[in-house]
Amino acid sequence: MRLHILGICGTFMSGVAVLAKQSGHTVTGSDMNVYPPMSTQLLEQGIQLVEGYDPKHIEKDIDCVIVGNVIKRGNPAMEYILNNNIPYLSGPQWLAENILKNRWVLAVAGTHGKTTTTSLLTWLLEQAGLHPGFLIGGVPENFGVSARLGNAPYFVIEADEYDSAFFDKRAKFLHYRPKTAILNNLEFDHADIYPNLEAIKQQFHFLVRTIPGNGCIVRHHQDHNLKSVLDMGCWTPVVSFGQEGEWRAELHAKDGSEFTVYHQEKKVGKVAWKLLGNHNVENALAALAAAHHAGAAPEVTIPALASFKNVKRRLEVKGRAKGIVVYDDFAHHPTAIATTLAGLRAKIGNARIVAVLEFGSYTMRAGVHKERMQEALDTADIVICKTPDADWGLTQVLQQFKQPTALYQDVDKLVAGLVPQLKAGDHVIIMSNTGFGGIHQKLMTAIEQH
Repeated sequence: MRLHILGICGTFMSGVAVLAKQSGHTVTGSDMNVYPPMSTQLLEQGIQLVEGYDPKHIEKDIDCVIVGNVIKRGNPAMEYILNNNIPYLSGPQWLAENILKNRWVLAVAGTHGKTTTTSLLTWLLEQAGLHPGFLIGGVPENFGVSARLGNAPYFVIEADEYDSAFFDKRAKFLHYRPKTAILNNLEFDHADIYPNLEAIKQQFHFLVRTIPGNGCIVRHHQDHNLKSVLDMGCWTPVVSFGQEGEWRAELHAKDGSEFTVYHQEKKVGKVAWKLLGNHNVENALAALAAAHHAGAAPEVTIPALASFKNVKRRLEVKGRAKGIVVYDDFAHHPTAIATTLAGLRAKIGNARIVAVLEFGSYTMRAGVHKERMQEALDTADIVICKTPDADWGLTQVLQQFKQPTALYQDVDKLVAGLVPQLKAGDHVIIMSNTGFGGIHQKLMTAIEQH
């Protein structure tokens, strides 16, 4: 079939494009925001990519258009599709009907840690010789691509609670019908589509309803929101992980780089790996539990953690210049910001952390979590922000911080203002879920020239 994908550069839709191409379809796509790593991945896969939503990009004899959830009514390409009765589907529906059917789906859901945990689980199954298919909302370094068909039956998928499309307001993960499901954590997010936490809990409960009785739910033991979701009704065996869970860890290094794994209070292996932070230790426990349900033994999967490389944009070192380390991180929610900074602090000790933030997600742009920002950034020594589109009082929020702060209208002014403050030994962590105006290279260049 000949497929065209609207919104192809999104982390999810890019993976759909790769799977469609590997399935033998002819794939083209269009998007407004074209930037790495997804644009690079698409070109490497031989997928034709055009910028903008001009209807002329869609051939009249196209078999089907796969519509990303970034597309709204009024989009010229979408209006052309509707007016000309061209077949269209949401990405999750196309995936369910064409890729996931008859597969053992292992889905990773939760507000935080989905991409890393999905990558971990995929790597553990790979090292166990199962060669799973996967779709991950980022590019895992171990594989170099965000999606592949793999061998039947196993397919690992990052299971997002965001809506499927403008015409399908169900959470994406309701299409996936997993046999194994990780429920990592649950907090309020996506304020553009969910009015409150209870609405998100309901979507998670709908997911629980789809998991078969011979499946497995792997859930965070200490998360009260997940407990309340399961209390609504659960028909599937539940395995827990976390401090008091069936799968737990004993840390040997404060930064989470070394730990012992226990399963049902039995010591099953030691880990020394490259990831930082207690949150990543818990991500590993969740992945180990899910892999165990799929038949991958701990004596195989625990040693595999040592060779795991994280996903791009997860505390990824972008460069070093004049004794200054610059990181790229996807964190865009107060909890994720706090846990990422805590992991870095445990690793580097008393060295200065300079946190540079862009409020990229709708929830953060709207200031929904503004009362939590001071606590989330408490570990940083300096906090630099790009002015959000909406004025929700960020200036006043920053005035309450104990550490130095600054606010800049655009990336170039931010870089110019930041560089003179930096000194050898600093760790600059750039936190955003967008391309952030190419700030990483601009900052590295400015540091070198200063």
